[in-house]
Amino acid sequence: MPIVLALACAIVYGASDFLGGLASRRTSTVSVVIASQAVGLVLLAVLLPLFGGHADIADVEWGALCGIAGAIAIVSLYRGLALGTMGVVSPISAVLGAAIPVVYGLVFRGEHPSWIAGVGILAALAAVVFVSAEPGARKASTQLFPPGIPEALLAGVGFGAYFITLAQTRAAAGMLPLLAARVTSVVLLLAGALMFGGIANVRVARPALVLVVLCGALDISANVLYVLAAHRALLALVAVLTSLYPASTVVLAALVLRERLGRLQWIGVALALGGAAAIAWRGA
Repeated sequence: MPIVLALACAIVYGASDFLGGLASRRTSTVSVVIASQAVGLVLLAVLLPLFGGHADIADVEWGALCGIAGAIAIVSLYRGLALGTMGVVSPISAVLGAAIPVVYGLVFRGEHPSWIAGVGILAALAAVVFVSAEPGARKASTQLFPPGIPEALLAGVGFGAYFITLAQTRAAAGMLPLLAARVTSVVLLLAGALMFGGIANVRVARPALVLVVLCGALDISANVLYVLAAHRALLALVAVLTSLYPASTVVLAALVLRERLGRLQWIGVALALGGAAAIAWRGA
């Protein structure tokens, strides 16, 4: 059951990220993030009674930390998806989001990944190198990384921290820590946007409105699936299975946007997805 929940979470996350990246090409990234997070917050508040639960101070604190990490991750990811190639940005953020919880489990929880997981981590690191090689990269350029890659790296670190902090909450708390996380992220994002860009910075352009609403609904649904899975299985297993979300993002980008990747980038995508799957295998 946890495996099914985690895989479903990955599929929904991937679809949400695709819509968020697509919306970020039609309006500002900040407005997409804030509006989609707000949509998710409203939906979660409406459905909260269905999950019950009682949160203590520690649950709320972990939820707040999760919200900070999530805000950084989602802004970075959507910005990266808007600037770069979705089929490249998404896998990079995923492999980092998968590897960090595994390292955390190894160092702080005494978990010992199998040799297969070790191969997966190496594949994930190699993937970052391959997917960063854009077609035509031999041309002179002053950029250290192609567009979207720095944002993808930061998003991966944020997602790794997000998975770790949210998994620290108690199952008895239900979805209340997730509510605390979402409130924190919305408040921080809104305050930052108003402080540095004014009200115009949070206004969603009409062409992106439907995409933003769907993105927010799918995102909070994926978060709920993650919480349910994380309370029923090992953190490393659930986190890395969830990190397979680029598969649906890449498929949607190929079908809808007709994105084409270079040969090295396809190798990188394959290494990223294969690496995440190998890491997940360690918990089977």
